[in-house]
Amino acid sequence: MLGGATTQARTGPALPEEGTPVETGPAVKPVAAWNAFCERMPAECTVNTAEAAFIHLDAAIWRTLTSVNRRVNARIKPITDQAHWGVIDRWDYPDDGFGDCEDYQLLKRRMLVERGLPRRALRMTVVIDDIGEGHAVLMVRTDRGDFILDNKTNTVLPWARTGYSYVKREGQDGTRWVSLNGGASPVTTANR
Repeated sequence: MLGGATTQARTGPALPEEGTPVETGPAVKPVAAWNAFCERMPAECTVNTAEAAFIHLDAAIWRTLTSVNRRVNARIKPITDQAHWGVIDRWDYPDDGFGDCEDYQLLKRRMLVERGLPRRALRMTVVIDDIGEGHAVLMVRTDRGDFILDNKTNTVLPWARTGYSYVKREGQDGTRWVSLNGGASPVTTANR
């Protein structure tokens, strides 16, 4: 067992097996807090449709995904939007070191874009989590399937292995959101 761990540490995380992409449905309304975020920071919501819609997942990209997920999860302290901002649901960057689920994911997306990954392949996503609450994750669209960065785990997982019900995510054209797997939408993503 120790030998396997040493090899893993020396070579980095192994590439995951290929998965499947999430099934997308018709256009749906984004979360209201997303709209407010985009009004405050329009450049963060603009998608260049000339960018790749899917990332070629190789060992270097996989290391980047796992590293960013782990680093942000360790760096940000969870707090509800009500306690942090005095409102039920607000999407923003956790620049003060505090945030809830979508704030973690926005920071991860910003860091991945800074490392050269196309924003178009990094989609904010709304799910119903393992305790039945609205939750936000970052879906990374790759040629090996869709993978999830989540503040509830340091492990980057294929979407189908999270145990979540997928509701909706940003579309790939930057102008709309799309439904996922026929999911019903929560009112907020106010989950830590």
